[in-house]
Amino acid sequence: MGNPAATKRSSVREMIAQSSGSKRKQAAERAVPVVLFLIAAVSVLTTVGIVATLITETVTFFSKVPFWSFVAGTEWMPFSNKDAQFGILPLIAGTLKVTLIAVATAVPIGLSAAIYLSEYASERTRKLIKPVLEVLAGVPTIVYGFFALTFVTPLLQSVIPDLKIFNALSPGIVVGIMIIPMIASLSEEAMSAVPNPIREGALAMGATRLEVAIKVVLPAALSGILASVVLAASRAIGETMIVSLAGGSTPRLDLDLTDSIQTMTAYIVQVSTGDAGYGTPIYYSIYAVGFTLFLFTLLMNWAAHRITKRFREAY
Repeated sequence: MGNPAATKRSSVREMIAQSSGSKRKQAAERAVPVVLFLIAAVSVLTTVGIVATLITETVTFFSKVPFWSFVAGTEWMPFSNKDAQFGILPLIAGTLKVTLIAVATAVPIGLSAAIYLSEYASERTRKLIKPVLEVLAGVPTIVYGFFALTFVTPLLQSVIPDLKIFNALSPGIVVGIMIIPMIASLSEEAMSAVPNPIREGALAMGATRLEVAIKVVLPAALSGILASVVLAASRAIGETMIVSLAGGSTPRLDLDLTDSIQTMTAYIVQVSTGDAGYGTPIYYSIYAVGFTLFLFTLLMNWAAHRITKRFREAY
């Protein structure tokens, strides 16, 4: 028989060790939520800091420039020595030109790719095409910009002789190419989420695969598809390098797509290179333009959320 005193000392040591380990575990359990909260709070605080900076500097801008002349002005000439004009409408017009061309380019191609991947492609083909789309999404935007300037623009000039070197059409098309993966990927995921019994029921009633895709699957996945389009348009609105390189720097309030334009992001790039001194109206104008761009993006994201909630199908 063993020594009872030794056995008792051994069990006490084990209880102390277990208690110590339990205390460490409890301390870790209490610390984890705090750490996770701090990590989550970083994104919130960053957003608050950005918005606060934009609002503060924008208010300073409007102390120098009348608000109404900014939101309703039709001329943007901040660098004029005699009579500087800060009407935002030409920059908004340039931004919308590029965005609408991009959406018109990306939606048919991206949606067609999503239909093929979801309804027609084999598993092997899907595994091949989706990584290619992801690679397209990973190309740096400055590469897209030089592609638009040195390849797409000369190609379009062979068809449209009056097309200028800097124009709205070329960057709009290339921005559309850039956002194709977003529309294709998100739309394909939305379509793949439609239950197969719905497809099988339509096929059993004599519908073709194309009719199933167009008349059954697309309406069922409408919320995800519309959300992908809105998010892609939001991405196009905020694009910088492509429009800076291929769009030009001429603010224009018209519908001409063949001449030089300037978008809100392109103007911010132009001023950020050092063309304006600190504390001048031109310097503060980049914050006013940035805040306008922020409102556009916020509105698009809100619209995507509302569309998803409004048209969501429950299965």
